[in-house]
Amino acid sequence: MLDLLKKFEKAVTVTLVVMMAVVVLLATIELGWIIVKDVITPPVMLLEINELLDIFGLFLLVLIGVELLETIKAYLKENVVHFEVVLTVAMIAIARKVITLDVKELPSMSLVGIAAIIVALAVAKYFYRREK
Repeated sequence: MLDLLKKFEKAVTVTLVVMMAVVVLLATIELGWIIVKDVITPPVMLLEINELLDIFGLFLLVLIGVELLETIKAYLKENVVHFEVVLTVAMIAIARKVITLDVKELPSMSLVGIAAIIVALAVAKYFYRREK
């Protein structure tokens, strides 16, 4: 019974890797398309702030996908979720949020919450590195 469960878990993990790879590929193609479209529309070769923020946000989203793919691959190889990789994904995700954030639209407590998340992730990374 335990053998069957391990095979099922491996099949699910492999399926997740394949699906994540497809999603990352499609997101990369989408990013390329958006860049080309924004560059060729008038004014040619100039990007507006909103376009840049969209591109940076999508770029970081693809990077998050790549890091998640790395996490799933590591789990597939070693059956262990690496803390540092998960921490890196969280840091990239919060960086994406900060970069694409419209500060004027958010209440101040949301900004304090985001700052607290950043500090918590930095402290966690510091203690993890110090432990190694």
